[in-house]
Amino acid sequence: MKKKLIAGNWKMNGSLAANEALVRALQAGLATHTASCDVAVCVPAPYLAQAQGLLAAGGIALGAQDVSAFEVGAYTGEASASMLKEFGVRYCLVGHSERRLYHGETDVLVATKAQRALAAGITPIVCIGETLAEREAGRTEEVVKRQLAAVIAANGHCVSEIVVAYEPVWAIGTGKTASPEQAQQVHAVLRAQLHAASAHADRIQILYGGSMNAANANQLLAQADIDGGLIGGAALKSADFLTIIAAAQ
Repeated sequence: MKKKLIAGNWKMNGSLAANEALVRALQAGLATHTASCDVAVCVPAPYLAQAQGLLAAGGIALGAQDVSAFEVGAYTGEASASMLKEFGVRYCLVGHSERRLYHGETDVLVATKAQRALAAGITPIVCIGETLAEREAGRTEEVVKRQLAAVIAANGHCVSEIVVAYEPVWAIGTGKTASPEQAQQVHAVLRAQLHAASAHADRIQILYGGSMNAANANQLLAQADIDGGLIGGAALKSADFLTIIAAAQ
């Protein structure tokens, strides 16, 4: 049975002092009860070096929030997968809904970024999800299957090495959350799609990423096809993040 994964996405938050306080609090909490799930934090790029040092003791893996679709060259502001690897990055978010919305990232671009991460030995956390308009139009399954299909097509047999995060766009940062039943329904669709694409689909973790918090984590994580969480706001509060980790035990 695969472990669950709880990954915190700090988004564009943090400072040198706040980061250290948060990581130290997480480490202290985990020291009293070793997590039986995988734990990661995805930090803003300027703090990768600091986080690498803070996390050197182990127990929490380092994640990045984005990666370039290019390996090297005149791409000002970009960070390549090989650069991230030098900082000990284990996971990297690709295709987060905020990147798709604010930076116009397409399914093809997201698939290429996943490919770059995999080639560098970094596990991409591929984010997919529908908007409120798409859900209300009954297009949820169509949208998430299209987004995942692009990644499967670009990565072939390597697709078993990815992590998938279902994040309904209407539930990110809004306080709204898909019900456990709604989330499970989409996760089951994604699981079936992955099984059709890979003989090793059972090893792929599918996370729920729509406002999972300390209050609803138990119910969400109890669902058959929810293998963890991609945590936003609650990842910035050590007590809440530790509560979610405990729920994944």
